This record gives sequence, structure tokens and C-alpha cells, in this order.
Amino acid sequence: MQIEEIVHRIHESAGGAKHVVITGGEPMIAKDLAGLCEKIRSCGFHITIETAGTVFQEVDCQLMSISPKFGNSDPTLARAGEWRQRHVATRYQPQVVTQLIRDYDFQLKFVLDVPEDIDEILDYLDVLGQPAGDRVLLMPQGVDQDALEKRRRWLEPLCEKRGFVFCPRMHIEWYGNQRGT
Repeated sequence: MQIEEIVHRIHESAGGAKHVVITGGEPMIAKDLAGLCEKIRSCGFHITIETAGTVFQEVDCQLMSISPKFGNSDPTLARAGEWRQRHVATRYQPQVVTQLIRDYDFQLKFVLDVPEDIDEILDYLDVLGQPAGDRVLLMPQGVDQDALEKRRRWLEPLCEKRGFVFCPRMHIEWYGNQRGT
């Protein structure tokens, strides 16, 4: 779609909302993301960009929601084939994340599968210079209510202890594991 068509669709579906989230795959690799953001902002919308933090691009947004990927995000070879190697080789880009948190209002969002995942996150936060805990959101891995609840039991207290924000996966709790929610 062209930028004008995207902005038109935003206006059609906004229903009075003033926030736009740009996500899906990795939006920071989009060819004219800067132009899209500029046009959306000129219409008065607040823009959040959800990124894995592997690519830097100057854009007009009000919140950079950065979700670095760690070892628990590596797809299996059977599932992803050659793409797995590229994912493993490019997912760790702390220099990009450092630039994003320097240049934008930000939050860091991490997905945890097991309690030991916190060690990799704490090491990463050290590399970034220890951003404030209230900018760090921890989310349980899971695609069904049972898995989310099991992880919530150990993750929520961990967040309280460390001063991080617990971030439930409300879209799964409300709608199940469905695309488009």
C-alpha cells in the first residue's frame, strides 16, 4: 500500500483513538517508514513502533517499544531451516538498542520462558547501562491460558523483586492465540 492509503485506513478505523502502533515482522526495515510516520504524526496521532532492536532508522515516533530476542526465541532448524541461522546471527544488536534508547522515549520488553531466562536479560541490561526498572517489561511466554498462568506465578514476584513491570499477554487471555488480536 502507498502511504496515503495507509493513513486513510487509519482514519477510517481509528474511531476516535489517537494512538497508532506500527509492528509486524520488523517495521524498522520498511523502505519508507520515516515518511509513513511523518504523515501519521501530521494527522495528530501518537506513534509507537514495536521493534526487535536490530535496525536503526530515524523516525518520528513517541515511543520505541524494543523487544530484543534472546536464545529462547531461536526457532528450531526443522521449523525455520536456513532462516534460523540468520536469526541467531542478527538478533543480538545491543549497539542498535543503545542508540534507540538514547534517541527515543522507550520501553524494553522481554519474553521469558523459564526463570533462568532472567540471567540473559540482566546481562543484557548491564551492557545497555542498566535502564530504569520501570522501563523494563517482562512478559511470560505462552500461547494458552494454562502456560501463561504457570509462568505468571514465578514471573510476577520476580518483577516485583527487581522493580520491573509485569506485562501479561492480555490478547491471549481475551481472545486466545489468534492472529489479528
